[in-house]
Amino acid sequence: MPITTHKLIQWKQEGRTIVALTAWDYAIAQLLDSAGVDLILVGDSMAVVLGYENTLPVTLEEIIHHAKAVRRGVSRALMVVDLPFLTYQESIQQAMHSAGRVLKETGAQAVKLEGGYPQMLEIIARLVQAGIPVMGHVGLTPQSVHQLGLRQQGKTDTDAQRILQEAIALEQAGVFSLVLEHIPADLALQITQKLSIPTIGIGAGKDCDGQILVTSDVLGLSARQPPFAKVYTNLRQTITKAVEDYGMEVREGKFPES
Repeated sequence: MPITTHKLIQWKQEGRTIVALTAWDYAIAQLLDSAGVDLILVGDSMAVVLGYENTLPVTLEEIIHHAKAVRRGVSRALMVVDLPFLTYQESIQQAMHSAGRVLKETGAQAVKLEGGYPQMLEIIARLVQAGIPVMGHVGLTPQSVHQLGLRQQGKTDTDAQRILQEAIALEQAGVFSLVLEHIPADLALQITQKLSIPTIGIGAGKDCDGQILVTSDVLGLSARQPPFAKVYTNLRQTITKAVEDYGMEVREGKFPES
């Protein structure tokens, strides 16, 4: 049975941990789906595989293009798509247009927006009222890299209280789930206990209702790893060795054999 947003909320109530990863193409999406990943995010973190320095250059057209490929590889997992930088912040109308295109053109079940400030809460509430499921995102928000950097957020009492209040307000605005990125574990626990919707942590400790990482980090494909990621294999090394072996056999006349 395909996983729905309501299923994730039910799993929080049951204490079942949610497994989430990112995907950027059909092959990776199919592997993640068949391996039992619950939520697949077509994130603007695909900037890494597109060769961008950060997430800001990713366009709506690019994320729709990749999300279409991911959709073809997913049959079970809930599929969520990031709205890229400046495709939803300007107005409710802009956000509605961008989110509507994503759902209509890719077949995704939900979109993810960063931030919990008052204007964003209004935008999210209107999207939800229009029938568009929204996942929220607080803490370290990569689209604010030039303002916040990539450092851990919520370390002072003032910042922690602000993030907590944003999380509560986002639930009230109608988000079905909330990503908590790079915040102290005790703050993530407090938020998780306060909310009736599931929290998905990334660098936010073990007490969130689920965990997400960027798949290229998990597979050892990224040139640089964030401090909270765990590398489960080293595909950069494996792929490099395979290509070197292929090149050697071609140059030495060993492949093809005839």
